[in-house]
Amino acid sequence: MSIKIPNLNNYEAIIFDLGGVIINLNYKKTEQEFEALFGNDFSEMYSKQSQTDIFNKLETGDISEKQFVEAMQKSSSKEISHQEIITAWNAMLLDIPKERIELLEQIGKEKRIFLLSNTNEIHKKAFDKIILEAHQMKGLEPLFEKAYFSHLVGMRKPNREIFDFVIQENNLNPQKALFIDDSPQHIEGALKTGLNAYHLEVSTHSILDLI
Repeated sequence: MSIKIPNLNNYEAIIFDLGGVIINLNYKKTEQEFEALFGNDFSEMYSKQSQTDIFNKLETGDISEKQFVEAMQKSSSKEISHQEIITAWNAMLLDIPKERIELLEQIGKEKRIFLLSNTNEIHKKAFDKIILEAHQMKGLEPLFEKAYFSHLVGMRKPNREIFDFVIQENNLNPQKALFIDDSPQHIEGALKTGLNAYHLEVSTHSILDLI
């Protein structure tokens, strides 16, 4: 069931989203960067709620960074470099507050915790660099029993298959597991598997409110 701020003591396992939940995001920054590059309304190509096929394919690993960049370049009559597109695409990635890292470390001592993220190889390299520079950590993986990235498993939220995959691979009891995400459509997908789910309203709350 979908719940308000949860009591973590009620759960054996916690599954965390990444973007918006652990790392701060600003989708507008990427939209603005791409609009400056392409000179058109990029929001028609990409938004948080509805993604065009090219972004879906990037998130499921069906196309590579090179193929993504080439497809973006072909959509414009301008000469746009590979690095300009990568920089614009990564503009949405902000910081990961130290307090969130410490919270995950604390919860991980008492619970089984997992990461389940819709992401892509470009962003993975970028946020790994952010984490290394800010926290001297080689990625987020050490914080979790297991981390699942959509482009590596070939599945993405909100499709039920990725939730079932995580549940089955780790022998989780959905009734004793909690999924935390900032996207309503992902919450709906999780609920279909029997998971408990908490929609984190990042404009007013953070995972620090869990303790």
